[in-house]
Amino acid sequence: MSRTRHTRGGRLATAGIAATTATLLAAVLSPAAHAQNGPTRATAIQNAASALLEHATALGLTSAESTTVRDVIVDKDGTQHVRYDRTYDRLPVLGGDFVVHLRPDGTYRGANRATRGTVALPTTTPKLSAPRAADLAVNALRAANLGETLKSVKARPELVVDALHGAPRLAWRTNAAGLDSLGNPVARTVLTDALTGAQIDAWDSIETATGDGKSLYSGTVGLETTLSGSTYQLKDPTRGNTYTGDAANKTDLCFLSVCFQRAPATLFTDADNHWGTGTTADRASAAVDAQYGTNETWDYYKNVHGRNGIAGDGKGSYNRVHYGSNYNNAFWDDSCFCMTYGDGDGTTFGPLVALDVAGHEMTHGVTSKTAALTYSGESGGLNEATSDILGTMVEWYANNASDPGDYLIGEKIVRSGFGGTALRYMDKPSKDGSSADYWSSSVGNLDVHYSSGVANHFAYLLAEGSGAKTINGVAYDSPTYNGKTVTGIGRDKVGKIWYRALTVYMTSSTNYAGARTATLNAAKDLYGSGSTEYDAVAVAWSAVNVN
Repeated sequence: MSRTRHTRGGRLATAGIAATTATLLAAVLSPAAHAQNGPTRATAIQNAASALLEHATALGLTSAESTTVRDVIVDKDGTQHVRYDRTYDRLPVLGGDFVVHLRPDGTYRGANRATRGTVALPTTTPKLSAPRAADLAVNALRAANLGETLKSVKARPELVVDALHGAPRLAWRTNAAGLDSLGNPVARTVLTDALTGAQIDAWDSIETATGDGKSLYSGTVGLETTLSGSTYQLKDPTRGNTYTGDAANKTDLCFLSVCFQRAPATLFTDADNHWGTGTTADRASAAVDAQYGTNETWDYYKNVHGRNGIAGDGKGSYNRVHYGSNYNNAFWDDSCFCMTYGDGDGTTFGPLVALDVAGHEMTHGVTSKTAALTYSGESGGLNEATSDILGTMVEWYANNASDPGDYLIGEKIVRSGFGGTALRYMDKPSKDGSSADYWSSSVGNLDVHYSSGVANHFAYLLAEGSGAKTINGVAYDSPTYNGKTVTGIGRDKVGKIWYRALTVYMTSSTNYAGARTATLNAAKDLYGSGSTEYDAVAVAWSAVNVN
């Protein structure tokens, strides 16, 4: 899935470390100038820009590189965390992202880097041409969908510097997409060595969860709408004008930052402001679920974590329901900043608009705007787990009697033909037949939806503890790798620890060992280094064999 970048920040120069961000730095305030009211997002960016100049060598920055601000976190005590992406000779650097940490007075405290070392390589014309890279990516897409006849297949190569897979090298990052036999989209990102043509890595680029209105799953819910003339629109002016539209069972190919074909998102309207019937016979019922899921996700991030919208900028996203033909998927797409829901095939899945699915998929959007965990290997498992963990927290936050909180993923959407009661089980992930309960050196070779089990299990143990218990009417029995008993600290604290680790300490290359460090740092920030919570994080990671 392509990522939309916000271009802020500037390019560094060498020799005295002067920068082309001069206009930005000219506005840098002294610490005393903004101490009275505390730092704002703007002053945090200014302070970080100054720190980049002073610590460029330590951060591995050279005159060939530029930086852009991706996200900013300002703690209540004034501590600042500014996250950057990096380019080298104008090319995006995979693994070039880093987070600068600043004290309340704006001085430099340290940084977290996705990869260490300095990028230095020639970026002349690659030996492997763009058309050849596109052909290789198309072949990889077809191979990943073996047995499926694909049509309308297209590919979009982009030259990048790959610093995620060993020594930095020139590579083609190619997004390939097509339509399956039902007209539903399939997409894959392929990373290819631009000198040798060897495939470096590849991953699916649709992040999936295969898996007052009357909703399908959450009962009757309140909705904020917009009155336009005499017609009500399913658009919420209190949450960034988030809205829900009907995709009319059509599909698009807008996953690659270029749209080859776009499905509609025709805004739902109503005459009396009472939406849906709670059945699939009324197309508005699924729209109610989607809008409600967006609302609860927005409120969770804002009220619990202080994040104003998916991107933290107060802007709403939008939803498309009734997408594709019997489409067994739901996904977040950065390129449209939108959520898309299929209706399911009725045998394995019903409409995929359940609350935890909404929270899961929109959390992919939060991840893309913060740590941007690479969607392969261990970081890919952590990407999926982040959506499972925080999507589950959305469900608990909503406190909806028709869909009470639990540690099951997608339990509302599965049907008898699926062969289980949920997509995933956080207390014992292996109950789905494929997910990992514990870390091993081979876990990164699993599909990211299965390698996520290690972090899901960690989060459950940290929240609820080990052993047999019944919560909200659901029976759980969570084992541990080392046979030791784990005592939980409560799900609210787990959500706060994971969110802070994601937004402040994790980077695109974070693996399970890095996630342990990130969550310990988060627990230390929130509760203290000698706290019960800090110690519990270490114990829970050991219980899933991450030490």
